[in-house]
Amino acid sequence: MKVLVTGGAGYVGSLMSSKLHDAQHDVVVFDNLSTGKKKALPKSVTFYEGDIGDEKILNDIFQKESIEIVMHFAAKIQVGESVRKPDLYYRNNVAKVLHLLKTMLQHNCKKFIFSSTAAVYGEPQYLPIDEQHPVNPINPYGSSKLMLESILADYHKAFNMDCIILRYFNAAGAAIDGSVGEVQIKKQNLIPIVLDNFEHNRTTSIFGADWNTEDGSCIRDYIHIEDIVEAHAKAMEYLSRKNIFEIINLGSNSGVSVKEVISIISKITGRKIDTKENPRRRGDAAQLIASNEKAKRILGWKPVNSNIKDIIRSAYRWHFNRKY
Repeated sequence: MKVLVTGGAGYVGSLMSSKLHDAQHDVVVFDNLSTGKKKALPKSVTFYEGDIGDEKILNDIFQKESIEIVMHFAAKIQVGESVRKPDLYYRNNVAKVLHLLKTMLQHNCKKFIFSSTAAVYGEPQYLPIDEQHPVNPINPYGSSKLMLESILADYHKAFNMDCIILRYFNAAGAAIDGSVGEVQIKKQNLIPIVLDNFEHNRTTSIFGADWNTEDGSCIRDYIHIEDIVEAHAKAMEYLSRKNIFEIINLGSNSGVSVKEVISIISKITGRKIDTKENPRRRGDAAQLIASNEKAKRILGWKPVNSNIKDIIRSAYRWHFNRKY
């Protein structure tokens, strides 16, 4: 199958592109390289550099490549930045994607897998969070993802576009074979931040130590990127059916606190991690833990690499043995 992977040189997208390539799919990657790295991709993958809002490049790709399915990973994903710059998030995560969807329809490509987020749920009313939980995002990042979900629901009804929306909880870890990992210069997620601070002898900030949790720090559900990629592969198989629109959580069904993550990293590194407690950040929720029962039922998927210690070990190996 010919697959367009937008954001396919990024953290999760590059591993997805490599796995699709290994499975003998014809992979086309479209990435602006703002955070992604071309070196993360197999050399034989077809690569286009550009912005998803550029209709000319999109049209050229679809004309040349006969795309059958799109996996959309390209997005801005920083909660804090979204609070400071909501315009950037609505433009990149919503408005520009309309150009992609328009081009898909013009070329009769009607299969779409969307990387969404648990941030659409906001403060949980119950745990674990299933797909029936009310959506009430508390930051522009979550709101932008929810807007695109609504757009896709309308496109499914109006244009028969088959869609699977995968709501990630906390993507983490690195490829088990050490080929792919997080490479942003300014780290955004907890595990890379702590490892980077450890490497450079910096103190790690804990944002809020007064949450309603056992140790006072936020709790998150961490999901290994290998498991996320496997879920996408199964979603692609499921999209071989017709008239599909599904929203599915991707998580481990368990939560780990910020302080617990730091403690595990300290044990793995063999050194105390210096921390300081800061005020809560706007847009954060106390706990986000997924129910993954629907993913098991619909896709036949379950996480097999998402034990938090295994996630951190893979991230540690990558951080100190980066390939690019």
